[in-house]
Amino acid sequence: MTPQGWTLIFLFIAVLIALTKPIGLWLFALYEGRRTPLHAVLGPVERGFYALAGIDPSVEQSWRRYAVHMLIFNLALLVFTYAVLRLQGVLPLNPLGYPALSGHLAFNTAVSFTTNTNWQSYGGESTLSNFSQMVGLTIHNFLSAATGIALAFAFFRGFARREAKSIGNFWADVTRVTLYLLLPISFFYALFLVASGVPQTLAGSVDIVTLEGAKQTLALGPVASQEAIKMLGTNGGGFFNANSAHPFENPTALTNLVQMLSIFLIGFGLTWTFAKAVGNTRQGWAILTAMILLFLAGVTVVYWQEAAGNPILHAMGVPGGNMEGKEVRFGTAASALFSVVTTAASCGAVNAMHDSFTPLGGLIPLLNIQLGEVVIGGVGAGIYGFLLFAILAVFVAGLMVGRTPEYVGKKIEGREVKLAVLAIAVLPLIILGFTAISSVLPQGLAGPLNKGPHGFSEILYAFTSAVGNNGSAFAGLTANTPYYDAMLGIAMWVGRFFVIVPMLAIAGSLAAKKYTPETAGSFPTTGPLWIGLLVGIVLIVGGLTFLPSLALGPIADHLAMIHGQLF
Repeated sequence: MTPQGWTLIFLFIAVLIALTKPIGLWLFALYEGRRTPLHAVLGPVERGFYALAGIDPSVEQSWRRYAVHMLIFNLALLVFTYAVLRLQGVLPLNPLGYPALSGHLAFNTAVSFTTNTNWQSYGGESTLSNFSQMVGLTIHNFLSAATGIALAFAFFRGFARREAKSIGNFWADVTRVTLYLLLPISFFYALFLVASGVPQTLAGSVDIVTLEGAKQTLALGPVASQEAIKMLGTNGGGFFNANSAHPFENPTALTNLVQMLSIFLIGFGLTWTFAKAVGNTRQGWAILTAMILLFLAGVTVVYWQEAAGNPILHAMGVPGGNMEGKEVRFGTAASALFSVVTTAASCGAVNAMHDSFTPLGGLIPLLNIQLGEVVIGGVGAGIYGFLLFAILAVFVAGLMVGRTPEYVGKKIEGREVKLAVLAIAVLPLIILGFTAISSVLPQGLAGPLNKGPHGFSEILYAFTSAVGNNGSAFAGLTANTPYYDAMLGIAMWVGRFFVIVPMLAIAGSLAAKKYTPETAGSFPTTGPLWIGLLVGIVLIVGGLTFLPSLALGPIADHLAMIHGQLF
């Protein structure tokens, strides 16, 4: 570990903290449906969408109607993308003549991008046409991210409203977030990437002559436009198979830093938006502080392990940190930081191969996802996931002080606690269940490249990534098979929507309640004690469930490595 590496890490956090309030206030304006400076230009477009769709944005919905409309919208998008991928061979903008995807791969990909997972069982530049990339996938990069933020807004209204029967209008929330947040930032972000050397063209490839005089064909396409929303919307699906390790997606140290910042930007801002919604900015800072503490702990472990390197190579006379699977232009610190950022935020983009990390270095990305990706988390999904843990934390606090638990003026009763447990329990049940099945069936055992504990980690990471809607992978797993495409597709759908529906039910229940002012007997939910309780609940509830799987995988790998065994 070096001073330069730690400077990068703390500069990264400092920039994000400085941007938290500005982006949070912009999000709060969209949450309230207020006019912004962009309405002068984009307001007619918004109204045109409502007119074409026959939607009245002023008509609010109960939590059930909000949930049903959200599910129908996402199901329709899934079917649309599946059709695009299956018809790829006869659709336009296919300069390299790629054929249609198989049924199982098209299903997996459509579910993946619909759920904001962006798991890829294919190599982008060798499988998908420009039409499929732009129309089939990029539409989800915007709308799955907008859906997550809209759902966070709905959850905030549950805490903020008093004796209300509605939690907002799904169509209005999604439209405003897309038009006034994601599109404008992505437009200027894409221009920055083009200026930095990222391609943006409809050409499929270009032939060049290398310095050695050899001829080489380079894949091209509309990369910059997809890269911008890929990062901003915590999507993670790469135009190229190497993702953000590819120089056409992430060419410089500056683009690498901006990509990491953009992954966390909206997640940081939403903590401030929540605080404004409930009328107490200290609540937002408490949540953000707990998130940052968990994030810093993860970065410290990964950077320490990757900088320490592999003792087996040291014994062979090869000193230094672990650079296997990393880009020399980024180095150990930036690769370690990127890996924790992308798995803490349900993004899944990578600038290094997690399969090549040291065992404990690879454990933290895995654990970040298994905690529910609430350490900042994905756009919208992170904050509403963290608030589910806050409900459990305040329930535990209520038991300690002998009072009905209260959080931001709302009594937390049995219904809310049961629904929160139901939403949180989905992750371990599906992750461990599907991993266990795949560890014994021949179809599952055919996937891992490595045997023993590392092969188990590849299976475990795949289902962790799918259920957690992350999308990154231990790349040794061969996932483009009918078995894994189907199982991972099911896992992604369950991991997304089986959490969302109970969360919206909690929002509806809270919105209908009266406001309960704090008293001398109320448990404080803004100070160091509360922050410590939040961190503890996330680690205990989100982490202890997975100790058996971690012991079988990364920890067993680590013990093998320090005893001089290659995994």
